[in-house]
Amino acid sequence: MAASYVSVPRDLTRVKSKIVCNLTKRQLICFSVAALIGVPSFFLMKTVVPVNTAVMGMMIIMMPFFFLAMYEKNGQPLEVIMEHFISSQIVRPKKRKYKTKNYYAALAKEAKRLKEEECF
Repeated sequence: MAASYVSVPRDLTRVKSKIVCNLTKRQLICFSVAALIGVPSFFLMKTVVPVNTAVMGMMIIMMPFFFLAMYEKNGQPLEVIMEHFISSQIVRPKKRKYKTKNYYAALAKEAKRLKEEECF
């Protein structure tokens, strides 16, 4: 009989507690919001357009919530990544002008002006 081993992660900060169906609390909330918005929209669209189109519309409506639930990069969820992206690309200017006060140029200009006054 072979011994079976269970791997234990060394970094316990990356371990997330699962609540129901192996989903985290964040995923449960996002999936339920997607269902609360997507399913009624499907039934409303089904009365106007064919079923195939209603299903595609429901999928398009629910996709952002799925991305919010599942996407994570470098331990940061999607909304944090989007917040950083918006602040760096839209809120702050892309080209920052670095202006210094050049005291040497000011002294040189003043010396030139004094020299011109002495000539007259």
